[in-house]
Amino acid sequence: QRRGTWGTAKMLPLGRTVPSASSYTTYLRRAFQIGHMDVDYTFAQMIYLCVSPKKVYQLTSWRKQTKNQWARDDPAFIVILIFFLAVSVIAFSIAFQRSGFFEYIRILVTVIGVQFFGCGALICSLGWWLSNKYLRVHSVHSVEQEVEWLYAFDIHCNSFFPTFLLLYVVQYLLLPVIFSDGILSVFLANSLYAVAFGYYHYITCLGYSALPFLQHTEYFLFPIAVVLILYVVSLVLRLNVCILVFNIYFG
Repeated sequence: QRRGTWGTAKMLPLGRTVPSASSYTTYLRRAFQIGHMDVDYTFAQMIYLCVSPKKVYQLTSWRKQTKNQWARDDPAFIVILIFFLAVSVIAFSIAFQRSGFFEYIRILVTVIGVQFFGCGALICSLGWWLSNKYLRVHSVHSVEQEVEWLYAFDIHCNSFFPTFLLLYVVQYLLLPVIFSDGILSVFLANSLYAVAFGYYHYITCLGYSALPFLQHTEYFLFPIAVVLILYVVSLVLRLNVCILVFNIYFG
C-alpha cells in the first residue's frame, strides 16, 4: 500500500540514514564482546519470528524512535545464529558419517560463509537497492530517508532464522522419513523447503513494510509464486529436493 505521509519521521529530525564506515567497524567490534550482548532480548526476537513476526518489526520501530536507526546495534542475533549453524553442521556431519577436520571446515564455510553470508549479502543488497531506487516515497512534507544496508541484512537474518529451524532442525529429525522411498518422502521434503522459502520471503516483506517511507512492499512477496511453481513441478517429477541438496553438501 502507498504511504504518502508517515508520522514516525515527523517525530525526529532525521536525515538520510546511510551508516558511516565507523558504524560498521563498531558493529563488528561488538561481535567479539559477548558480555555486552543482550542475549535474552535476542532469544525473545527469535521466538517472535516463529509465532508473531510482526512483533519483531514493532520493536524495530521503537528502536528507530529511541536510537534513531532501524538496524540492530547489537550483533547478538548474528552471533547466536552462527553458533546454531555450526552446531547443526556438526550434527549433519555425524549423521552422514563425515569425519576429518578439513571436511568439517569445508562444510562450515559452505553453510556459513557462502549460504548465510554470501547469498544473504546478495539478497539483502538487491532488496536494499530496489527499495531505495524504486519504492521510496518522496514527499516535500517529510524528511527524506533511505533504507540502511545493515537493516536490509537484519531482514535477511530475521528471515533466515525460521528457515534454519525448518531446514536444519526439523529436517534433521525427519531424515529417516525424507530419505525413504515413495511419494510421501518427496512430498514431505519438498513441502518443507517450500514452506521454508515461502516464509523467508514473507518475513522479508514484513521487514520492508515496517519502513513508513516505502510503498508497494508487497513486491517482495512475488518470489513466493516462483517457489510454488517449482514446488508443483518437483512433485510432478518426483524430485526430492532434500536429497539433491545433501548430495551437494555431503555427496
